[in-house]
This record gives sequence, structure tokens and C-alpha cells, in this order.
Amino acid sequence: MSEETNPDHMPKSEIEYLAGSCNIGRGEIKRRQFVAIVGAALTVFIAVELLRRGTPRSERLGIFFPAMMAAIGFLQARKRFCLAFGLSGIFNFGALGNVQKVISPQDRALDRKTALILLLQSAALALAVTLVVYLLPSFHSSIA
Repeated sequence: MSEETNPDHMPKSEIEYLAGSCNIGRGEIKRRQFVAIVGAALTVFIAVELLRRGTPRSERLGIFFPAMMAAIGFLQARKRFCLAFGLSGIFNFGALGNVQKVISPQDRALDRKTALILLLQSAALALAVTLVVYLLPSFHSSIA
């Protein structure tokens, strides 16, 4: 691929749609980074509270949801690929909300495959976090 650059000196490959590899630009990436940060903050806060309060292990399984939010946001930003866009057959490298359709059926199929892989990777990360929180001992104090 050419090393031709845009006015911001970003390699062209970072600002163009590439089926199964890249379907979001900088604005969309920043949005996913924000989701990852919020999800990670919620995960840490909730995990600490669950452990501090001595919450039963079965109730700790709910940490999966904020962990999944963090994992999806992180992986989407890192891979420059939106799961929902991949499943919907769209991409965006312009202003937020200015999506375009993927025309090629082969490209849409490749995007769906990548989206499903990203979903499975996110679930694996969230499950790992959930397992750690599940197995950690509480630091609940009996002193009130």
C-alpha cells in the first residue's frame, strides 16, 4: 500500500475504509476510546464496591457488563473497527454520524466476520475480568 499522506500527515491506510480491517476514522475512534474509559472506570469502581461490601460471589457476575463495555470500546478503538458498523454494512471516516454504505457483498461479509470476531474477543476479555473479580477475596470489614 502506498505511503501517500493526507494534509495531517497520517498514512492513507489510516483514513480509508478497508474491508474487514478498518471502518472508522479518528472521530469515531475517539468516541470508542471514551466508551472504553467509562467502561473501565465503572468496572473498577463496581468491583471495588462489590469486594468492599463482601458481596456474594454469584452477585459479582454482574461485573461482566461494564467489563464488556470497556472491552468493546478498547478493541474497537485499537482495531479501528466498529462492531455495529461491521454488522450493519456501513463505515465512517468523516464527521460523526455521516456513515456510508459498504457496496460490495464480499466486503460486507468480511466486515460481519470481523465484527463477530471482535465481539468474541471482547466477551473473552470481559469473562477474564469477571473471573478475576469472582475469585478475589472480599476485603469486607466486620468493623462498622
